[in-house]
Amino acid sequence: MESTAAPSAPGTSTASTLINWDLAASAAARLAPAGPDLKPAAINEAVDSLRRLADASVPHVHEITGLEAARDLRDSSVLVVDRASWAKANTQSFAVMLKPAMQKMLDNRRGSLSPSAASVSGAITGSQLGAVLAFLSSKVLGQYDPFAALAENSSAPAAGRLLLVAPNIVSVERELNVTPEDFRLWVCLHEQTHRVQFAAAPWLRHHMLEQIDNLSGHLLGNVDSLMERATAAARSLKDRSATGNTPGRGAILDLLQDPEEKAAISHLTAVMSLLEGHANVVMDAVDASIVPSVKTIRQRFNDRGKDRGVIEKFIRSLLGLDAKMRQYSDGARFVRAVVDVAGMEGFNRVWDSADNLPTEPEIHDAKLWLERMGL
Repeated sequence: MESTAAPSAPGTSTASTLINWDLAASAAARLAPAGPDLKPAAINEAVDSLRRLADASVPHVHEITGLEAARDLRDSSVLVVDRASWAKANTQSFAVMLKPAMQKMLDNRRGSLSPSAASVSGAITGSQLGAVLAFLSSKVLGQYDPFAALAENSSAPAAGRLLLVAPNIVSVERELNVTPEDFRLWVCLHEQTHRVQFAAAPWLRHHMLEQIDNLSGHLLGNVDSLMERATAAARSLKDRSATGNTPGRGAILDLLQDPEEKAAISHLTAVMSLLEGHANVVMDAVDASIVPSVKTIRQRFNDRGKDRGVIEKFIRSLLGLDAKMRQYSDGARFVRAVVDVAGMEGFNRVWDSADNLPTEPEIHDAKLWLERMGL
């Protein structure tokens, strides 16, 4: 995969120097836990299987969602990747998402941040991001990346790419002791739904970029107080965890304080809850005629995580990963409630424009969205 870091002219600083993306990718590759022990033949079988099942899942997504976009996904692609490649791909996407905010930050500090200082800071930040990506690289089963084509020197298709992380899928199917073919198709149903969502709503990619730019601009704009707020958030995490009162979205997002920041994260939370919940509804709509052991898979998958270690629980809380799991359930309840009243055709109005996206209160009370839509 190509690097997104553009070379800087001598004596200048650019937004890309504030985070050393190449260093982040290499650090993640170096620090990522080893995957399951597989012989070359088994690796090839898993890769071929995932590619085949990714294709096989699309007609099911079309039938369940009724979205005509599922008929033609030629503007995006499916990649089966390892942990290091997943991390590298995410550095490319992060570079796209954060570039406007980092450029604003650089402009605000021009004259007070020398090129050498920016380079050192970028190396430190890159190393830290690499450590985070290394942790996440062993947790993610798949991810639709709509921003890949916008990265510098990218060869990704115009609409993005779906990443299926083969070692993690194999690791989880072994952990759950479920039928590999069934589990892989089940995972592909969820991930391909994300691909179809962005195909059905081509405006969604740029809308999310605008919202991420807005949020990151607020966060990075308060850089002078960022470390103080981060320290306070991390310190409070231990106290909250001890009483069971963990942060609602993760300690990192406790950095958001003013009304504009909270409004930005509220909107993004609603959008992510919609996307994840909709994909889970599709995933759960299949029966044994499609995935023979689906009941066993659901039960064992939902029971995962009860015995996580203290360190992993801390990191998950800090990064808001458990909050992400709540997005799956909150969003799924919203989708089911809307479909029960308006049918799938009525629900699909959500993909027509950004104005039709649910707010966070509407995610928790679907009647509000139905009333606003006149359904």
